[in-house]
Amino acid sequence: METATYAPVWHYMGAAIGFGLTVLGAGLGIGKLAAAAAEGVARQPSAASQITAAANLPLFLLEGATILALVFGLLIVFLK
Repeated sequence: METATYAPVWHYMGAAIGFGLTVLGAGLGIGKLAAAAAEGVARQPSAASQITAAANLPLFLLEGATILALVFGLLIVFLK
């Protein structure tokens, strides 16, 4: 009877946990930022264009960091 080793599976589990945490963190961050921008526009409708412009840069940076984290996770999975 052979004994099975599960050591090669651990990097897949780590990558899956990393993917989940990445998507969860990005979703929460984007949601909080969009809620704050919507509240700002509701309080000051005349400044909607400035609020939208100021909210776009952090959104783009957050999405870029999320994509990089997912790419690094995929590299771990496929290059291991």
